[in-house]
Amino acid sequence: MVQAIKSNEITLRYLIDRFDLQLVEDETFFSEWQTDLPGLSLSDKKLLDKVRSGFLNLLNYPPMLEDSVRMAVLDPILFIGDFYLAPFHVRSEKAIELMIEDEDRIIQGKIDTLILKNKLWVMVIEAKRASFSVEEGLAQILSYMLASPQSESPTFGMITTGGSFIFLKLVHGTTPQYSTSKLFGTRNPGDLYDVLKILKHLTQQTIL
Repeated sequence: MVQAIKSNEITLRYLIDRFDLQLVEDETFFSEWQTDLPGLSLSDKKLLDKVRSGFLNLLNYPPMLEDSVRMAVLDPILFIGDFYLAPFHVRSEKAIELMIEDEDRIIQGKIDTLILKNKLWVMVIEAKRASFSVEEGLAQILSYMLASPQSESPTFGMITTGGSFIFLKLVHGTTPQYSTSKLFGTRNPGDLYDVLKILKHLTQQTIL
């Protein structure tokens, strides 16, 4: 009988032991979050400034749960970045299953937000409540990224708590490898500009 494991119960140690997942600290492995980033229009920057102000205002009315993070921060950023327009489309609560080889176990979960382009995964997004650290979602999002149907190309992801953002790159293979960007903070003036620039750039990297 196959045993189902919830993705939010998975630890990084579990993924390392079962999939031989490796962290790569060489900066050249994940250079996409730093190089060839697109520019932003003045109107985009003004809208992002409003997102930042809205987030800071919401912090005055706790608790700020995952739904609040999505509504106040993530969804507006995706709207400003035109990710709801063709050729992109956005799926929420996308169910996945990841089979563990040589074991009668399956990791099951639902991706908070998935950006697709021509039916291909281009960005996996995990939203956590504002009181959490982005580290809380690391193992969970990596399990989703390991389940990507496009194992021939890198999978990109992002974790956000509304106040913090971090990007991930996973390269599939016999030994899957991943790396992360630096941490971006909504409180830091200009960091949301960088978040949108990186989102735009990474979603163009999928091989079509």
